[in-house]
Amino acid sequence: MDRLEAMALLVSAAEEGSFSAAGRKLGVSLPTISRKVAELEEHLKTRLLVRSGRKLVMTDAGVAYVEACRRILRDVTEAESRASGEYNVPRGELTVTAPVVFGRLHILPVVCEFLAAFAEIKVRMTLTDRNLSLVEDQIDMAVRIGELADNGQIATRVGSVRRVVCGSPTYFATHGAPQTPEELVRHVCITFTGIHSGVSWLFASSEGARRVISPLCRLYVNSGEAAVAAAIAGVGITNVISYQAAQAVREGKLQIILAEYEPVAIPVHMLHSKKGRLPFKMRHFLEFAAPRIRKSLLEVGGGE
Repeated sequence: MDRLEAMALLVSAAEEGSFSAAGRKLGVSLPTISRKVAELEEHLKTRLLVRSGRKLVMTDAGVAYVEACRRILRDVTEAESRASGEYNVPRGELTVTAPVVFGRLHILPVVCEFLAAFAEIKVRMTLTDRNLSLVEDQIDMAVRIGELADNGQIATRVGSVRRVVCGSPTYFATHGAPQTPEELVRHVCITFTGIHSGVSWLFASSEGARRVISPLCRLYVNSGEAAVAAAIAGVGITNVISYQAAQAVREGKLQIILAEYEPVAIPVHMLHSKKGRLPFKMRHFLEFAAPRIRKSLLEVGGGE
């Protein structure tokens, strides 16, 4: 029995939820996968999974063994990469994830530059506002905006972004600009639900204390780009993340107000889950990308 092959088939079956789905993904027949996993269970003298309807359910032993298999397979891949020269020249596939708009504006240009510099690298980039699991979704590097959970991942801070309140010059010429957060209740506002809880907008007082304002909102959107577009159109005042409004502010289509009341900046990190020595492609991408993202954020009014 080729145990490494059997481990790889078991891990794929666990991740895909069935032998048939794993077979389609790997191009291996269903009977072959079933036989290899059965041989592995016989070798271990324990059940690793059971069928529940059309899906596979891992036993407790199976869950622990699959995670061990993942580590073993990663170590083998890393050893092969080192032997084949990957630790001399970055090569292979790198999987990266980032929030949609932030990724398009700040990460994609860096990835394109990285690809131009290293011809033997391929990047699989997923832009999503959902936090993918680095382990389960097999992500090498993730860019996250916000405070991080203490889950053992390795984080490199690359800057910060701000929550900004802004509106169009036309709106302010007609309605005036509020001078304090409390005055927002006399204005028409656009709420971007991605950074708000309901209709609550977060501010800081001159003493640094947290304060929450609930302005009158006539438009609710779940996209920062939509909130910015509506504000440019003069619908009202919006509260978005700084990078989402940066271009419109540069072009004079929006003006930032109440800057002195902005809450604490939101940190931006690059994350990975690897312990010890990083594969060269990951280490090189981290060293390449981090200073460029910091520079990009500073140019749009973010911070360290």
